[in-house]
Amino acid sequence: MKNKSSYSPQHLLYLRKIKRETYLVNFVRIAILVVGLLVWELLARLNVIDSFITSCPSKIFSTIYYLALEDNLLYHLSVTLYETLLGFIISVIFAYVIALALWWSERLRKILEPYLVVLNSLPKIALGPIIIVWCGSGSKAIIFMAILITIIVAIISLLNGFMATDEDKITLLKSMGANKFQILTKLVVPGSLPTLINTLKISVGMSWIGSIMGEYLVSRAGLGYLIVYGGQVFKLDLVMASTVVLCFLSAFMYFFVSILEKIVIKNRK
Repeated sequence: MKNKSSYSPQHLLYLRKIKRETYLVNFVRIAILVVGLLVWELLARLNVIDSFITSCPSKIFSTIYYLALEDNLLYHLSVTLYETLLGFIISVIFAYVIALALWWSERLRKILEPYLVVLNSLPKIALGPIIIVWCGSGSKAIIFMAILITIIVAIISLLNGFMATDEDKITLLKSMGANKFQILTKLVVPGSLPTLINTLKISVGMSWIGSIMGEYLVSRAGLGYLIVYGGQVFKLDLVMASTVVLCFLSAFMYFFVSILEKIVIKNRK
């Protein structure tokens, strides 16, 4: 790593500009959130909006605090996190293997591509009753729903990344006597790392959607269960509190994928 003293004044000025821009972006992000929460709270206290319907930040955070004291929040949080992580990991692994197989065999790709398109456009919620019959009314059904929603998008995204490999580079390797496996391991897989990272980012959101959707259908615990229960008994503070916790969890998971992206980019330089 270079010492900053070895940089030119122009380069140091550029680095300071980049750093100021980063600070500014982070400040504006936080400011938007804080101002939005303050305006929401103010409108609720002035009765401009009905806090029973829209809730308000103070009620949401007090509900989260109450759930945490009763130890219910940690239990429901862990259930949803387990289902989501398991669905995410299984989906990404199987999607990667299937996408590699489709890249490897053009015939297989031509056969299965229409089915991938149809499955991707199918509303997965329509399969809910079938999934319950197949997997029962427990976590297995919820994990299966998360996998079903995540895996098709992941396969298509990864396959597009594999197929986007530069044909000239493939031709060059073939001219040097490389076989298909060598092309895959030396060119396609390393070159598709950015696509893999982007797929992980997409799969984070899709797996959360799948697990919550599964908990809407059949669950006895989890954040999705709390949202459904809160809506049924008109405890909208509980609904909003569960949604806020869900946002923090998904952002936390996305943050780890972003760290992985930085590590990959750093190692490729």
